[in-house]
Amino acid sequence: MASTKPANRRKLWAAAAIGVLALAGGLGWLAVGPASPPAPRIVLGDGQLGPAGMAWIPHGTFQMGSNSELSQPNERPAHAVRVDGFWMDQTHVTNDQFAEFVRQTGYVTTAERAPDWETIRVQLPPGVPKPPDDLLVPGAMVFVGTSAPVDLRNYAQWWTYVPGANWRAPQGPGSSIEGKGSHPVVQVSHEDAQAYARWAGKRLPTEAEWEFAARGGLEQATYAWGNTVTPDGVRQANYWDATAPFPVVSPNAGGAVRTVPVKSFPANGYGLYDMTGNAWQWVADWYRADYFKRQTAANGGKPIRNPAGPSESFDPAEPGVPVHAPKRVIRGGSFLCDESYCLSYRPSARRGSDPHSPMSHVGFRLVKDAPAPR
Repeated sequence: MASTKPANRRKLWAAAAIGVLALAGGLGWLAVGPASPPAPRIVLGDGQLGPAGMAWIPHGTFQMGSNSELSQPNERPAHAVRVDGFWMDQTHVTNDQFAEFVRQTGYVTTAERAPDWETIRVQLPPGVPKPPDDLLVPGAMVFVGTSAPVDLRNYAQWWTYVPGANWRAPQGPGSSIEGKGSHPVVQVSHEDAQAYARWAGKRLPTEAEWEFAARGGLEQATYAWGNTVTPDGVRQANYWDATAPFPVVSPNAGGAVRTVPVKSFPANGYGLYDMTGNAWQWVADWYRADYFKRQTAANGGKPIRNPAGPSESFDPAEPGVPVHAPKRVIRGGSFLCDESYCLSYRPSARRGSDPHSPMSHVGFRLVKDAPAPR
């Protein structure tokens, strides 16, 4: 099955609003391989024996990426990686948690500030002129969907820059997170996630740590829960509802294509919830489309210990965007991932995203370096 691959950018700044880049979903596929028994022992922190709300991820070696015929080139080749043990948040950072951070610090997110032209300019072809200052207004990218099937090569049809959209109003003015305190916080940039991490005394996971944890002890399984998308007919994650083709938003649903509360689905083998689906997750690494290939060649097939990612970005797959435009890795897919368009609710799926571009389907979770449980 073919997969379309639009990139996550603030690139839709042509029409009446602002010229800030757009971004949308699009990724690859993961290998279908045998799961490795037995399931790991779940160890959760309680504030005394480990940080509260976090699960212990033991050290280990695993096959990162995928060699499946369904995989995208940026997931290949599968290669041996070893990571040290760490603690990871059981869930995405939620609206309630982020609100407490803002209450205590007065932090103002990227989407609540006027866009910085320099961070936009590097994502555009050389020579694009700066827009008038009165168009550079605070806001963020919002999924709006379509009323009928469209050409999936043009993601500008279902994403738009909405002035006033931010983490408190993810869909823009008139929307709210009231009653959604347990949903993942979205409309946060990589910078916002880093700021929260510093306040919390934690950090963003590396891409390798994230994938190892997402697999939950299953070696090369297609999904975080195994090789069957709906075991016994039961959904295991929040992804696109196929009752309407992507990106058609059914009028009967009232346009409701959103996140759901964390812990709405079963945890994986390490006790982590929503490692795939619901909202994409920022990780620490810069994004290179060829990173796995370069790492494998440089290490001669030997296990790579605690890879920290490349020193710069590289993505030749996005027309009109400089190949070295800054991108950070996002993992896990979201409520917008669909089998026909972006089957990214899989542990090996990966994508690069403009670190300065908040979006209505991107959030994060954190890890912490703390002593292993006894």
